[in-house]
Amino acid sequence: MQRRRFIPAILLLISLILSACGGGGGAQSPTAATGGTSSGGETAATAPAGGDTAATAAPATGGDATAAPAAGGETQTVTMWAPNAERCDPQEEWGTVVCMIEEFNQQNNGVQVQITSAPIDKWTDYVNSGALAGDLPDILYFDGPTLANFAWAGHLRQIDEYVTEDLANDFLPSVAQQNRYNDHWYAVSAFDGGFGIWANRDYLEQAGVRIPTSVEDAWTREEFEDALAKLQALEGVDYAMDMKMNYGQGEWFTYGFSPILQSMGGDLINRESMQAEGTLNGPQSVEAMQLFQSWINEGYVNATPAGDTDFDEGKTALSWVGHWMYTRYNEALGDKLIVVPMPKLGERAATGLGSWAMAMSATTENPDAAWKVMEYLIQPEQIARLTAVNGAVPSRQSALQSSELYGDGKPLHVLAEQLQEVAVARPVTPAYPVITRSFAQAVTDIAQGGDVQTALDQAAQDIDQDIQDNGGYAPKS
Repeated sequence: MQRRRFIPAILLLISLILSACGGGGGAQSPTAATGGTSSGGETAATAPAGGDTAATAAPATGGDATAAPAAGGETQTVTMWAPNAERCDPQEEWGTVVCMIEEFNQQNNGVQVQITSAPIDKWTDYVNSGALAGDLPDILYFDGPTLANFAWAGHLRQIDEYVTEDLANDFLPSVAQQNRYNDHWYAVSAFDGGFGIWANRDYLEQAGVRIPTSVEDAWTREEFEDALAKLQALEGVDYAMDMKMNYGQGEWFTYGFSPILQSMGGDLINRESMQAEGTLNGPQSVEAMQLFQSWINEGYVNATPAGDTDFDEGKTALSWVGHWMYTRYNEALGDKLIVVPMPKLGERAATGLGSWAMAMSATTENPDAAWKVMEYLIQPEQIARLTAVNGAVPSRQSALQSSELYGDGKPLHVLAEQLQEVAVARPVTPAYPVITRSFAQAVTDIAQGGDVQTALDQAAQDIDQDIQDNGGYAPKS
């Protein structure tokens, strides 16, 4: 399959992780969402008449979320961009963030927040448009692995002065790893991604499959493949495992499947030389992706599922996916739902880390006010509130221990345990956008039956060419 060889740095900011911006005119700034997740091929917003690109988040009951200024003091307005932040909804992830901001605004503390929103499936395009136009807000959310690229390009402000030693030590190591670049803090997070294998307990028991309960107790490769075969043979099971192939080519393919490489001794890139050749297309990575391909060839995994309901409808016994499916799966399966750790496909188990981050833009003129907002959103009580809705792993130890999902002995504790013991960060490098795009294309080719070595050779070549063309992404300052 023919592919574009590389995209230079400025275009990487357009594609970043998930998709390339649509064609047509120059960069455009994000606009406030006007309700609902839009469909179709639109990838860039059109600025409203008059150039106003910020909208105040509307509360659930309608009206303006901005409270009156504090008596006797000057109110500073802080602009924030967040995906799907259309209205306060305590049952939804981003709706909960809107609720928090409305409550913050009502505190009359001298700072008011205006939220600009856009559909999450178009979010990267909106952020890229703002970055290229030099029109970013005071605070923006983005997918964590893009941090290094944004920081390298000069779009983010360092926040070392705000992240105290106590706060830094309270963050999970995985969160600190994601939100630092060149030894500087650029972002904070309310949660991290929890990623494991969801299982239908009834099916495991029917098939006589051992149920692991900790990282140390994880299935070996032999046990895992034996489990797939036994589960596939059960009546009512169409496929032993759902791997969310319906998500399509994008960041999921890297977040979800690079742990297969890392468990078997491979990786997306050599972390010392920062080159892909010999690592991404090396023997361990090739064997790992041949294993992945074999699961499809054996009929254990559907490479082209029609939708996202196979596991909750009992059509699959396992689901290889992250924390975001917990609420839905729990509602469907109840006590039958369990989560087991990632298998030791090689000498070790591996899982991904990283999720949404919150940073200040380099152009903010109100860093102290912006930090007041960010600090509020990462308080343990706010973290607990948000993660109770989205099922994510709390980002701070002080919130983790009291979590009803992730504390010791709680239903999802194994996901938190993995983050602290076997998590591997996606490469923290400005080259990450081309790394993820190239690997995702390789995954697509392999899932469609392509030769594994050829697909990984092409991906490694594309990555190294881009790094060379950008001077190794040497720091700009």
